[in-house]
Amino acid sequence: MRFTVEERHLTDTSGRPVAAPNPVSFHSCEGETVDEAVRAYVEKDDAELIGNVLKFPGFLAVATVRRASGVYTLQFTPTSQRDMRI
Repeated sequence: MRFTVEERHLTDTSGRPVAAPNPVSFHSCEGETVDEAVRAYVEKDDAELIGNVLKFPGFLAVATVRRASGVYTLQFTPTSQRDMRI
């Protein structure tokens, strides 16, 4: 299953709120379950999971992670993407 990951930058390395003009970015990842997708994304990003992963019906999840550049909130949403050939 493919997931879209909304990554929201919360704090910088000193713990202050991010004042960047665009603190949100979008990525994709894959996993059999949302737990697997979260684990794969966190490992690939060399991040540390903070607290619990909040899971919601419909394969949705929210996680908070820390890495060298600051603290981020990740929102995982299932994505349906097909190869469109013309």
